[in-house]
Amino acid sequence: MKIAEHLDELRRQGELLAVRANQAGLVAAIPSCPSWQVKDLLRHTGYVHRWAARHITECPREVIDGPSETEILRGGATDPDLLDWFRAGHAALVETLTTADPAVDCATFMAAPSPLAFWARRQAHETAIHRADAERAAATTPDYAPEFAADGIDELITGFGARRKYQPQPQSQFQAAPASGEGLLRVVTTDTGDAWSIELRQGHLQPRRETKAETGAEAGADAANGARRQDGAGCTVIGPASGLYLYLWNRIGATEADIATTGDPALLASWLATVKVRWD
Repeated sequence: MKIAEHLDELRRQGELLAVRANQAGLVAAIPSCPSWQVKDLLRHTGYVHRWAARHITECPREVIDGPSETEILRGGATDPDLLDWFRAGHAALVETLTTADPAVDCATFMAAPSPLAFWARRQAHETAIHRADAERAAATTPDYAPEFAADGIDELITGFGARRKYQPQPQSQFQAAPASGEGLLRVVTTDTGDAWSIELRQGHLQPRRETKAETGAEAGADAANGARRQDGAGCTVIGPASGLYLYLWNRIGATEADIATTGDPALLASWLATVKVRWD
């Protein structure tokens, strides 16, 4: 996706988040984040928007350190002003990214074509996933455009999945992994024809996006058939991009996501337990 497309999604997802948060109410519980209420969601996301914008305006050489999640949830505006505070921070972030010099040089924490491309993409998906939290608080589930959802899956798998902090930790998060410490998990979207391989080799995750030539598949039924034809996968997860996006981000269950899983479930359980994106 292009920067302008990510910015359009950032704008749209933030506006929808605010609408659902207002409908649910500040003290509504968030099933996908059990320790949070809507007011915590607004404070967290509102802080992250302001933190992200600082990278564009201040151009630091290193990613800016932030306070702990506990401190973030104590900050922000007072409850009566919280929704307006969130909206102001979101609008400022959109404006900052939209008017930024395309050649802006600042710190990032994952590979991207440019710093501006990184921050536009990261904040679009940060906001979209937290929109899902607001939707869950309002007893609804979002349905994302397939191309955007597939882009979010790609960021999660090839971006966060490759970061050192999300690599398996011996004797802890990866206890569900196969005893051999080896395995191949594949993720396939049936509506966009995209596929990813996540190889577990000697206890380390090695994620990558597959080419169309590898999958031999396009969107629809051919994508599922192509996934099944791929040799060597210990576990394959297949489903529509929007459902997979929410499922892999631990926002909804497999049934609601409308996904199908074949092979060793330990590989999938290991991924879901290991790659949980957190502030701290």
